[in-house]
Amino acid sequence: QVQLVESGGGLVQPGGSLTLSCVASRSIFSIFNMGWYRQAPGKQRDLVAGITTDGSTNYLDSVKGRFTISRDNAKNTVYLQMSSLKPEDTAVYYCNARGTAIQFGANYWGQGTQVTVSS
Repeated sequence: QVQLVESGGGLVQPGGSLTLSCVASRSIFSIFNMGWYRQAPGKQRDLVAGITTDGSTNYLDSVKGRFTISRDNAKNTVYLQMSSLKPEDTAVYYCNARGTAIQFGANYWGQGTQVTVSS
């Protein structure tokens, strides 16, 4: 079992920045692909950014150049640095861990953190 705890959400003005953090309860990055998803009211949950076990990253087109996903293996933490935020970035952001290899099929979610972009 893996617990994921997000933090760092809040209210920010358009054009501002926030950094989200996701702490895993144990060392998992060698066998779990990590991702940040978001879900706005009435909309589906979308993958915003992902980082694989080998460090490859991918991004939703609308956040490319503005968001950066990274991880600190020593701290069991994944980050999402968000800049040039727009009102349409407003959503609940969720951290996800998806298992590979011997953990294939395992899928864990954090509780979510609210990001609101508004003036």
